Amino acid sequence: MRILDWLASSFSNRSKALSLYRRGMAKAKKHNHQGALEDYTTMIGMTSTPSDLLAMVLYNRALVYVATGDEPKGAADLGAVLAMNEALVNVKTMARQKLARMESRASKG
Repeated sequence: MRILDWLASSFSNRSKALSLYRRGMAKAKKHNHQGALEDYTTMIGMTSTPSDLLAMVLYNRALVYVATGDEPKGAADLGAVLAMNEALVNVKTMARQKLARMESRASKG
């Protein structure tokens, strides 16, 4: 019975979302920004993505948008993280810090 439980959990929504998240992170590390954006956006579009993972993927997609020069989309994703009640505190903190750095850089430029 444990094997069946393990198999069922490996195909769970969380497992699928984590797989996309990890794949997106690997692509972002290799500077495959388009591939990372596609994986992150797919995960965001999944209706059953757990809220804690959704916050993390929005944050990571924001980082990729900023890295590609699309700061408005990055800021929108960071704002979405901050608006989520279910987001983990550390993810919200990182989003707030990133937005502050972006605003500081914009005011200097």
